[in-house]
Amino acid sequence: FSVLYSAILSSYLLGERLNLLGKLGCMLSLVGSTVMVIHAPEDEEVTTLDEMSSKLKEPGFLAYAAILLAVCFLLIFYLAPRYGQSNILIYLTICSVIGAFSVSSVKGLGIAIKGFFAGRPVLQHPLTWILVITLVASITTQINYLNKSLDIFSTSLVFPIYYVLFTTIVITTSIILFKEWVTMTVVDIIGTVCGFLTIILGVFLLHAFKDMDVSLGNLPQVLQSGQQAPVTRDDKNILIEVDNSSIAPEDKPQVFMIYT
Repeated sequence: FSVLYSAILSSYLLGERLNLLGKLGCMLSLVGSTVMVIHAPEDEEVTTLDEMSSKLKEPGFLAYAAILLAVCFLLIFYLAPRYGQSNILIYLTICSVIGAFSVSSVKGLGIAIKGFFAGRPVLQHPLTWILVITLVASITTQINYLNKSLDIFSTSLVFPIYYVLFTTIVITTSIILFKEWVTMTVVDIIGTVCGFLTIILGVFLLHAFKDMDVSLGNLPQVLQSGQQAPVTRDDKNILIEVDNSSIAPEDKPQVFMIYT
């Protein structure tokens, strides 16, 4: 519900306007994310840090993490200084990509905390401290670029787009890390794709028409003005004025041709 809350609170507390299409975009984004979560398979159970470490060392996840880091560095050092002030997706994509590492670290630390209360020597395990450092670095980076985005762009746009990007990256990371795609059925695959397409449609409605003055009150007038077409006359006797642009308007003669 963070999408709806941010839109409502930014409207009442910050005086930011969210038109009808933006509200529909928020709803579609929320519906698409819900559909993706419903059709996402259950996580493969991991109970120890050794099992988590083996998951993190698998070639598929290492390649995925390397791609995310490369994209993140490209955004931070090249695209953000040039286009960050004008394109809302730059800063929010950085936050979302980094979110893949923060969520994975939180899940690993959750396993470490359970192991600590179970009497296991988790503090001596190097993965625990690697996860702590990764979590601190990723959360600090997310907060930094999220605040930059909020300083420039409307809150009613920042939170829905960030929510959609973050959710998509996190679900993708979980699927790759825990190999959830192996147990996905055809129905789950179709549901996930449909949910993702719904999210894309919601973001498009939210971002593409943000400057339009569309509400329930003026919707009939907007539709009526958009449907107006030029009037054409179908008559056998049409009076056509022939214009001669080379003559000044006040001096040129009025010439008419009558067709019968």
